[in-house]
Amino acid sequence: MNDKTCEITQRLAGRFPNAGKENLIQMLQEIQREQGYLTDNDICSVGKYLRMPVSRIYSIATFYNQFKFSPSGRYHFKVCRGTACHVIGSITVLQEIVKQLGIEPGQTTRNGQFSLEVVSCMGACSLAPVIAVNDVYYDHVDQDKIRHIVNECRSMED
Repeated sequence: MNDKTCEITQRLAGRFPNAGKENLIQMLQEIQREQGYLTDNDICSVGKYLRMPVSRIYSIATFYNQFKFSPSGRYHFKVCRGTACHVIGSITVLQEIVKQLGIEPGQTTRNGQFSLEVVSCMGACSLAPVIAVNDVYYDHVDQDKIRHIVNECRSMED
């Protein structure tokens, strides 16, 4: 267990002194909020604290798509694939992002700058197709807008 995991576990113990299995989701959310994703050590620590098998925690955590098990890039792209976005061209948008970033959904660039995720629906159907970069929404996106957004992110790094 690393120092960061120990620190988080101790803080959670303070917040959830009589924690039971009913607190599992909250605890995992808290850890992810702190460091952006869940590590194997985090899950083992929570398992020890709650006296739950690690396999059970993994099965619960992997059921919910809110939990991440690897770090996101500095610029985290989410592409909506809901019905409205699909009908209006999100597949073309996704293909352009893949081309621009050089990664597939679920991956992060080697330099840690970009990551890409496909989501079922972002709840912005009237703005389709929609993407988000670090939870900032971009509406009615097309290939040109994607190139502009990616170039804007890259220029902030210079």
